[in-house]
Amino acid sequence: MEEVNQTSTGNFILLGLSNIPSLQKMYALVFSVMYIITLSGNFLLIIVVRINPKLQTPMYFFLSNLSIIDIGFSSTIVPLIIINTLIKDRSISLLECAVQMFFHLGLGVTECVILGVMAYDRFAAICRPLHYITIMNKMLCVGLAAGSWSISFLNSTIHVVLIFQLPYCKSHHVNHFFCEVPPFLRMSCRDTFFHEMGMYISAVTLGMTSFCLTLFSYVHIISTILKIRSSQGRYKAFSTCGSHLTVVGLFYVTIFLMYLRPRSTYSPELDKTMSIFYTVVTPMLNPMVYSMRNEDVKKTVKRIHMRNKT
Repeated sequence: MEEVNQTSTGNFILLGLSNIPSLQKMYALVFSVMYIITLSGNFLLIIVVRINPKLQTPMYFFLSNLSIIDIGFSSTIVPLIIINTLIKDRSISLLECAVQMFFHLGLGVTECVILGVMAYDRFAAICRPLHYITIMNKMLCVGLAAGSWSISFLNSTIHVVLIFQLPYCKSHHVNHFFCEVPPFLRMSCRDTFFHEMGMYISAVTLGMTSFCLTLFSYVHIISTILKIRSSQGRYKAFSTCGSHLTVVGLFYVTIFLMYLRPRSTYSPELDKTMSIFYTVVTPMLNPMVYSMRNEDVKKTVKRIHMRNKT
């Protein structure tokens, strides 16, 4: 019997987070507030870096990249969550779904790689201070950023093309709040073994490699911090590293639980929870954790605030 690919003509229906009206309104309010904080924090960081010459450093160059990623990453998902929790029609066209998956996957992988690059930058600054300017020169920084974006979106293109060649004749109801790869693999009526292997290989090659680079860098950073004689200096450095590692760990762990979990442990509710953490929570926390303790950032923000007052 000939297999019919129903994705060619039909829409998908996103089931969303909840069907309870009171919860829907609460979700819409919470995600709206978080989205505003995300946009405000990341746009502010980009502006501060642009106008303060003291922040024209490799670290803030990569932080600006991270802010651009987080703005796009959050904007790809959060407005749809808000709309889908407030309206009855949760349908999404094939093209809209493919575009959303393309940007979500591309920006998510770019963030994984950029976080690894940022950790290496901090390793070079703290553990190799005399050679830092030579190691992290402008050409290398631009090359690392460009490479991160290019590889990630090439990976995204390959996966999205393969995903939407699958037939979805079981159901067009997606038990998720946006178009993400794992739920779609489970909806197909064709064997998706090779697609899943491709997803695992990408996650290990790009995600796990970046995570290992981050861990390697922070192990060396912490060992260097332990040599600081001043207890106050050690406390400040550990406090900064601890907050960085908490947010980075939250991002990587939830990503890996989503993309590297065996098919037999599939849980729609767990998938939704994991996705909220890396698409909504970490983009909101990143600008606070990485920059708000920097005195130059604080002074520039105050200067902008005073200028706006006058």
